[in-house]
Amino acid sequence: MLDTPTSNQSPLLADLWDAAHAATLSEPERLLYRSNLLGSDKRITNYGGGNTSSKIRMADPLTGELVDVLWVKGSGGDIGSMKLDGFATLYLDKLHALAKRYTGEEMEDAMVDLYPHTTFNLNPRATSIDTPLHGFLPARYVDHVHPDAVIAIAASADSRKITEEVWGGEIGWLPWRRPGFELGMWLKKFAEENPTAKGVVLEAHGLFTWGDSEEECYKRTVGSINKAIAWLADKSGGKPVFGGVKVPAADAATRRAVASAVMPVIRGLISEGTRKLGHFDDQPAVLDFVGSNDLDKLAPLGTSCPDHFLRTKIAPLVLPFDPATETVADLLPRLAPAIEAYRAGYAAYYERCKRPNSPAMRDPNAVVYLIPGIGMITFAGDKATARIAGEFYVNAINVMRGADTVSTYRGLPEQEAFDIEYWLLEEAKLQRMPKPKSLAGRVALVTGGAGGIGLATARRLAGEGACVVICDIDQTALAVADAALAKAFGRDVIAAFPVDVTKEETVVALFHEAAAAFGGLDILVSNAGIASSAAIEDTTLALWQRNMDILSTGYFLVSREAFKLLKAQNRGGSIVFIASKNGLVASPGASAYCTAKASEIQLARCLALEGAPHGIRVNVVNPDAVLRGSKIWSGEWRAQRAEAYKVDEGGLEEVYRQRSMLKLSVYPEDIAEGVYFFAADLSSKSTGNILNVDAGHAPSFTR
Repeated sequence: MLDTPTSNQSPLLADLWDAAHAATLSEPERLLYRSNLLGSDKRITNYGGGNTSSKIRMADPLTGELVDVLWVKGSGGDIGSMKLDGFATLYLDKLHALAKRYTGEEMEDAMVDLYPHTTFNLNPRATSIDTPLHGFLPARYVDHVHPDAVIAIAASADSRKITEEVWGGEIGWLPWRRPGFELGMWLKKFAEENPTAKGVVLEAHGLFTWGDSEEECYKRTVGSINKAIAWLADKSGGKPVFGGVKVPAADAATRRAVASAVMPVIRGLISEGTRKLGHFDDQPAVLDFVGSNDLDKLAPLGTSCPDHFLRTKIAPLVLPFDPATETVADLLPRLAPAIEAYRAGYAAYYERCKRPNSPAMRDPNAVVYLIPGIGMITFAGDKATARIAGEFYVNAINVMRGADTVSTYRGLPEQEAFDIEYWLLEEAKLQRMPKPKSLAGRVALVTGGAGGIGLATARRLAGEGACVVICDIDQTALAVADAALAKAFGRDVIAAFPVDVTKEETVVALFHEAAAAFGGLDILVSNAGIASSAAIEDTTLALWQRNMDILSTGYFLVSREAFKLLKAQNRGGSIVFIASKNGLVASPGASAYCTAKASEIQLARCLALEGAPHGIRVNVVNPDAVLRGSKIWSGEWRAQRAEAYKVDEGGLEEVYRQRSMLKLSVYPEDIAEGVYFFAADLSSKSTGNILNVDAGHAPSFTR
């Protein structure tokens, strides 16, 4: 999450250049070092934004002669996290030769098709649209970034005047121009006519800076941004932010409660055809904006920087609300009409601005949703994109804050915005996106997720593209499982919350947290469990009740809350119970456990009946003798079952293997495979079913 200051007094950027370290690096490595440093601070440029380059003398692989090679960030990369393979490499003389082919802006898209012909050393990294902006500047080292402070100036009505005031002749100014070959020619002309300039502000876009060494270029970029930060702080000090407060922020608990209530409803309304995932942000900068007097004036203007706009759409959807006088019950009925109105407005925007060759209209739903007093919600096809869209809109908020306190903020003209959004080159990039995984866009919640079957299930579902919430009563094991899953699949798609499934209030809180984390729910895997063994006369009431509390009441509580969430979304869903063959077949000395497991199966059947009209499927996976990694087999249960079979504990797994019809052991991953079948569309026409994963146990046959 961005660490955005709550006032106009923004701290200056730190100079992180380590000359001693840089001296140990090759030229390409120094370019990467410079890039990663700049991309490490979101005030300089956000994820995927900006680009960097170096012009490096290298041996031609064909002739062996030294040639100038342009190393520049390739298409779709992120300067903060990229590696050396993220740079495109081009013969500089061949890139310059393309200028002879260029006859005007009508050739913009055609020029992109020629860039591969300039590739050095068969580098497969695709070139970005900004390549000529770097290639035609004479400086050997060039940075292009999108700093909030600079864009605040670039997006103001007095952009050119303020640029002169802040930097004098050191940094020049160019009017708005969509990135491409023509803008590259503009930059070339500017550099030729202003040989002492150290950079240029692009109106409504960002900052270009350059230098004669990597270190000089980096320090010039940081120094130029710091001048803007200091100037804005000086000019805006003491002025009310966004015209002052209109709707004060609710307390943190209320904000999260409102978000968790509205996100599933919004998600259901906008997930026709493609499931969306949500992200909630209530940091101070967001609350300043959504609760301000100027919200209604500024929000419709949208963003200015093209990188911001591509991720946040033409404008956000503002959902009027005042937590001081209203409740979420007042807000919920407003959602559907507001979303429908936004869609209609977006369709009208498309019709006004479309070109003869424009791609078909894309998803007409908003990406950014602003709620006064509560915060910002963003939705996209995956969690990372939703989060990044929110980060970009925070950048836009910071830009509007700066621009509107020293001048007047201006967004991109509507036609320009449309031409960027529906740029044929962007459409081609979308068409090259890989096919989504089978559970992409879905949210799964797994109880008992810290080990054994639960952890294996979480891995299986996350591996198929789902966002996964794991929960467990064992907080130590939960933390270990959370870290392992996040390392394997990324922090964006994994969340972990402690829960005691026998306590109603903690179960209710769990589902609120899941909704706030990802926007809703699609899959519930009810897996939390225990096991016990005792003759009936030795079964205490406490032991009986503990089995019922966890295995019966616990399954009821999580299912009830899942039903509420799934019905609020109105997009169906899948609930999978991890029961046991003991729910079908009685075992001596385990009456409490068998009875509780049988109740799970009967509950699943009841829920299958109730869920069917809403597209909610409920199925059961019955394991048997899953010893490896299972927490229930690490305690008394293992010893008790070993005693029942008259073997030592080490021999118990072999007893179960030999007892099975297939003479195979059953592992957590086998159960996870059964869960995946019921969770995925593979079983879209199955509900009320039981799948035995037990290596064959004839008494457990369901028919």
